Amino acid sequence: MSRFTEFDFGVSWVMGFFHQDWIYDGDTAADVVANHLAKAVDVEEALAVRRDARSLGGLPSPTLEVLWGAGAQYMPALGPLGGGAEWTRTVVALCDVRLSADTDVRPLAGADVEDGTARLHAVVAEIEGARFLPAEVRAALTDCATHCTPDVAFRVLLRAVTCAPDASLSSGQYTRLEAIGSDLRYGEFVVDSVRYLVEQP
Repeated sequence: MSRFTEFDFGVSWVMGFFHQDWIYDGDTAADVVANHLAKAVDVEEALAVRRDARSLGGLPSPTLEVLWGAGAQYMPALGPLGGGAEWTRTVVALCDVRLSADTDVRPLAGADVEDGTARLHAVVAEIEGARFLPAEVRAALTDCATHCTPDVAFRVLLRAVTCAPDASLSSGQYTRLEAIGSDLRYGEFVVDSVRYLVEQP
C-alpha cells in the first residue's frame, strides 16, 4: 500500500508554496496556505499537513524557524508572524478550517500514518551526511527526526536539499535516499525531486 499521493505532502508540501512568486498566491503567508488547501482536491492533503504540523509542535520556536526557512526558497520572516511555534499553530488552524468544510472526513490510515520510526538511524545518517547544509539546519533536522518523526524530518530534508545553493548528491547518497523513501512508502515523485542534483560520473 502506498501513500494517498505520488507527490510531496504535509508540511514539506506547504514549504514548497513559498517560492520566488509566492506573493501572487495570497496577500499573506496564511492566505497562501489557505488558498492552496482550499484548492486541494483530496482532503488527505489537509489531514497530512495537520498531522505533520502537530508533530512539529513540540519543538522550540527557533528550531521551527530554522526548519521552515530551510525547506522554503523564500519563506517570509516568521518573527512578525509570531515566531516559528505560532506560525506552525497557524498552519494547524488553517487545516482545521479546511477540514470543517467537509462533512465526512476520515482519518488517515495505512501507509499515510507511517512515521518512519524504524528508519530513524538511516534518516539521521543522511542528515549528517548532507554537509552542504548549514550546521544549524542539520541540527534542527536531527531534532525533528528524534523528537517528532523521521518521516517529517526526511521530507523536510529533501526540501532543504532542493533549496540549498551548493547542494550536490553522490549516486550512493541518492540510492540511500531512494531506499528510505521506499520504506516510507512515498510516491514516485517525492525522492525523485532531488535526482537532478546527483553528480554525473
